[in-house]
Amino acid sequence: MSRPLTGRRVLGLFALGFGAILVANATLAVNAVRSFPGLETRNSYVASQRFERERAAQEALGWTATAALDADGVVLDLRDARGPVGDARIEATLGRATSVADDVAPRFRFDGTLWRAPVVLAPGNWDLRLVAVAPDGTRFRRRLKLGDGR
Repeated sequence: MSRPLTGRRVLGLFALGFGAILVANATLAVNAVRSFPGLETRNSYVASQRFERERAAQEALGWTATAALDADGVVLDLRDARGPVGDARIEATLGRATSVADDVAPRFRFDGTLWRAPVVLAPGNWDLRLVAVAPDGTRFRRRLKLGDGR
């Protein structure tokens, strides 16, 4: 025979339920704080100075980059004031903004005017995280949005 559901029993069930939630949240919060030191760089001033030097060197190149998808893959137009830049070393990751599961590393080849990389992509929006390295070692970084709008 079952016991009747009384107010005292309902209060006990609520206390047990909320108590379990509070214990789980406290455990997760303590583990999160213990596992993250809260420090991304030891000296933010030094990191900002390095960032500014890299940004100035990148801007001194005078490069611009645009990218698009065509039937064969990704087309990258990398230019300076004189025209197409063909002597860079291209490092890139093509992926979605929300997940690394579909990331690919396209292999770009210069055709005399444009950089092309054959890739087969699912419909949707893609990001090209580009690092073009100049002959002097200067890194040119850009994140370019690609997509077919579907």
